[in-house]
Amino acid sequence: MKTYGFDASLPAKPVKNIGVVLFPSFDVVDVFGTLEPLNLLSLERQLNLYMIAATLDPVSTAPRAMNAFNSSFGEVIVPSHTFDSVIRDQSLDLDMLLVPGGIGTRAPDLNDTIQFVRDVFPRLQYLLAPCTGAGIAARAGVLDGRRATTNKRSWEETVAYGTKTYWVARARWARDGCVFTASGVTAAIDAVFAWIGHVWGEAVAADLALGIEYERHTDPSWDPFGEHYGRSDVPPLT
Repeated sequence: MKTYGFDASLPAKPVKNIGVVLFPSFDVVDVFGTLEPLNLLSLERQLNLYMIAATLDPVSTAPRAMNAFNSSFGEVIVPSHTFDSVIRDQSLDLDMLLVPGGIGTRAPDLNDTIQFVRDVFPRLQYLLAPCTGAGIAARAGVLDGRRATTNKRSWEETVAYGTKTYWVARARWARDGCVFTASGVTAAIDAVFAWIGHVWGEAVAADLALGIEYERHTDPSWDPFGEHYGRSDVPPLT
């Protein structure tokens, strides 16, 4: 399986605490698709989930502006923690943080979200930023000097946030050190399985995929969408 120049050693300590960053108009699959195999894994070992947002107010997936058809459609989730409470509580030892993509990554008022990712990153063992969540990670500076990928349809606007990042155009997901990034939407599921395989072993990842009847793409370089949109690698600016 192709990877991108990273340390393949096992985790420094057992992975137990998993955080999810929430903001208005986050992508459903990036969050719930990624959490589905972890829900199943939590029946076999202790995993703790932290849903983290700027406030404890419910966070909706619905676009902030109504669309042309005036649809009122979107799921709502209630956070368990705020950015401030996680940063203040040094005993809350997050092992992995999921930073989803979605239309909300284009909002102009994400400074609190970006700052939280920047502040908490040194405390993590892993960061998973699928889809345009890679744009938040890039703005937080955690992709500087790393190889990463992102949604191919939103490629140009997302890679512009990471001028110190080597953006891999033909990748279902990419891993560099402790950071996993992924292409658009459903690629998040393949990325989390790659992460599970790294942390707990490929046999565990394969069994979980079987359990949820999911057919994985195990080759990170499989990416017809990069080809479809004609995307090319973007090296860091010098």
